[in-house]
Amino acid sequence: MAIPDFQTVMRPVLATVQSGAPLPLNELRERVADQFQLTDEERKERLPSGHQTVMSNRVGWARTYLNKAGLLTIPSKGMVQITARGQEALANGPERITVSWLKQFPEFADFHTARPQTVDVPAMVELDSAETTPDEQLAEAHQALVQSLADELLAQVRAATPSFFEQLVVDLMLAMGYGGSRKEAGKATQATNDDGIDGIIKEDKLGLDVIYLQAKRWTNTVHRPEIDKFIGALTRQRARKGVFITTSDFSQGARDAALGLDIKVVLIDGVELARLMVENNLGVSVKQVYQVKQIDSDYFAEE
Repeated sequence: MAIPDFQTVMRPVLATVQSGAPLPLNELRERVADQFQLTDEERKERLPSGHQTVMSNRVGWARTYLNKAGLLTIPSKGMVQITARGQEALANGPERITVSWLKQFPEFADFHTARPQTVDVPAMVELDSAETTPDEQLAEAHQALVQSLADELLAQVRAATPSFFEQLVVDLMLAMGYGGSRKEAGKATQATNDDGIDGIIKEDKLGLDVIYLQAKRWTNTVHRPEIDKFIGALTRQRARKGVFITTSDFSQGARDAALGLDIKVVLIDGVELARLMVENNLGVSVKQVYQVKQIDSDYFAEE
């Protein structure tokens, strides 16, 4: 069974604590996962941030929403307990509790419709019909923004001159921690006029090893002959490492050619190039920062 959305989780959360006894949140999560017969892989699936499992996040938000609606209470840290209103919801409520249904309770409606007045917030999906939690929506919105930025960035790179692209490759390697200083990197990446190699850059600041580069500002797919040519050039240089960067993409034959070699050859296509530029803040700047905070449990721990 697939991981249920957080609204589908709400009624099972209530049903799990219907005895009225307080239940630890971690045990609640396990029992709800058992009800949905989730596999080990589904239980371990994590949010894009990697900080929490999807199921833990969804049970956690279900608990928060039910608590705000007065169906659950949190009697002590990490505990969950049903209320009289929660018992009534189990007896007479719908088979699937949703955000829309919870809005009948004034305290939940106030919580759900509250909006900060002093700061701009990113637009969120309407939770009445959403299947994901606010954490997941924020991650999805961020990924969509990053993808849009990467697409725009790649279009800019493809429109640039060959000389600009060569400098971009140098800047990217520097941003990723290679090449030592810009002055050294600039010298290292001067055209070598050696077939199949566009430049050489230090792997580390001490110059203990070097990486040979090939950069192609192409729109057409890179096929195997170009990779074979690059590998041949590396072999003649007795090089052990090479990076082939293109603004287009690689054919399967080209990717196969880079595998199973004594020489380490890394292929970076246009999509990966744009991702690395965004990740290493090359050609982009921070527009806005949203801080997502959580309770500091250590602060509230009494001796």
